[in-house]
Amino acid sequence: MNKKTIMALLLVVLFAPSLWAAAPEVGATAPSFEAESTTGTVRLSDYLGEKNVVLAVYYQDFTPV
Repeated sequence: MNKKTIMALLLVVLFAPSLWAAAPEVGATAPSFEAESTTGTVRLSDYLGEKNVVLAVYYQDFTPV
């Protein structure tokens, strides 16, 4: 196996449990969180009742792997 294949398998083993987590129910309230973005700190509570929010996560996006 080459180095990239080994790294991919390692990442699957490390992140697989989170992939099996139960999906939230439709209409469920999202937990409050805070994250860093390219425009500064973003808090979910900043948008509560004002805008719809879509959270997208891309594993390995913009990484050198």
